[in-house]
Amino acid sequence: MTTTPALHATDSSDTPDSTHQPTRGGLRRELRAIHALVYRDLLRLSAQRTHTALMLIQPLLYLFILGGGLAALIPDSSLGVGYQTYLFPGMLMMTVQGPAIVVGVRLITDRQSGYLRELLMAPVRRSTLLLGSCAGGTAVAATQGAVLLALAGAVGLPYDPLLLSLLLAGMILASFTLTALSLALAVTLQRPEVFHMMLGVVMMPLLFLSGGFFPLQNLPGWANALAAANPLAYGVDLLRRTIALRLPEGAAPTGIEWFGWSPPLLLEAGVLLATGTAALLWAAHRFGRPE
Repeated sequence: MTTTPALHATDSSDTPDSTHQPTRGGLRRELRAIHALVYRDLLRLSAQRTHTALMLIQPLLYLFILGGGLAALIPDSSLGVGYQTYLFPGMLMMTVQGPAIVVGVRLITDRQSGYLRELLMAPVRRSTLLLGSCAGGTAVAATQGAVLLALAGAVGLPYDPLLLSLLLAGMILASFTLTALSLALAVTLQRPEVFHMMLGVVMMPLLFLSGGFFPLQNLPGWANALAAANPLAYGVDLLRRTIALRLPEGAAPTGIEWFGWSPPLLLEAGVLLATGTAALLWAAHRFGRPE
């Protein structure tokens, strides 16, 4: 397992005897710990290229095989865009959700292996370690999403720098929220088997209730109510409406509705940010308890 020596490295200004600038030295330690954890995750990503490629296979199959097959059956007039273009935001979310979930699994396995105990010996707050794990997972998820985003032209989207930048920003926000939720679940569990079992039960319904495969308006009312509480649905709708913002002639049906009202794009982004922040704060509070 990749080590993070920077977590244990200190300089003369960070020793307990240097009390004349505790805030500055303490902040430097916390930031260095976050940097080390993010670097660890990015290093692991670059070293596990086969694993990364395998995680991209499923969204690619959905996008080009399922999407290509259904494109001939679903008229563009019913969606406003071609089916592959409509499917693209959902596949971006599917791509970022995998690495986000892995962060929670890794937290549990690190606890079991004893590696987490070594990390807790670092002279930083427990919440800092959790924040570093969240930042690392967000970076990895957004990086993998950016790989699929590079195929935007294959589904009929232009390589507009502003559009691609907005989509990348939306993926980063969604990656943060999903990673924080994964950590919030992981800190309550002791065994990775239970984590996987819970994900197996809830992830497929969340995907189908995300609006990634078909418009949510086609679902019964109770399913729409569930979709309004689904973070994946907010991520998909955020990306889809971002595309419509730059390409209004190809606007697809909106997804999320609150009692028949479609919230604005910025409000959806705010909901994602608030959900991720609340999940991370709760996870940090739970993680801060002595074991």
